[in-house]
Amino acid sequence: MARARPLSAEERRCELTDVTLRLLRVHGRSVTTRQIAEAAKVAEGTIFRVFDSKDELVDAAIERAFEPGDVVARIEGIDRGQPLRGRLVDLVAIFQQRFRATFELMQKMELVGPPHHLHDSDEAVAWRARLDGLFADVVGDDRDQLAVPVDHFVHVLRLLTFAGSHQKIADGRLLTPDQIVDTVLLGLRKRD
Repeated sequence: MARARPLSAEERRCELTDVTLRLLRVHGRSVTTRQIAEAAKVAEGTIFRVFDSKDELVDAAIERAFEPGDVVARIEGIDRGQPLRGRLVDLVAIFQQRFRATFELMQKMELVGPPHHLHDSDEAVAWRARLDGLFADVVGDDRDQLAVPVDHFVHVLRLLTFAGSHQKIADGRLLTPDQIVDTVLLGLRKRD
């Protein structure tokens, strides 16, 4: 095997974490360090120069899966010139993609929820608060069309998106972004 290109220990950790995450989505916990090394085009021993164990590498990959990634940029990229419904459909589509990818990984990894240290950490709480702010920003000046405070609207929209994107919670009948938005808007929009 050709030698791996030289990287700093942190760069190598990052590369191996990304490769491992991709493989976990296919193989779950049964992925081997050999498969990881082959996919990363490194010798198997290279893994153990930057990780103490396969478990440490798998944990780092799971943590990576719960990082925000490009979600913020995608939300910020929603065209604010659209009517409220269009903005919300775009927002829900972004979150459905994220939720589905997360649910599929959790199923492969036989997790019933995110690791507690990731869900309950200060960073996770701050991330959820940032999301609430991003959701509220998508609603924007149209918050006056709502029969409830924007934070309640955002909470309900996020909950229905979560439930409507989960195979088991939705009994295999996933909701589309249009269905989610129409349901929430019908229920929480001001009536004439």
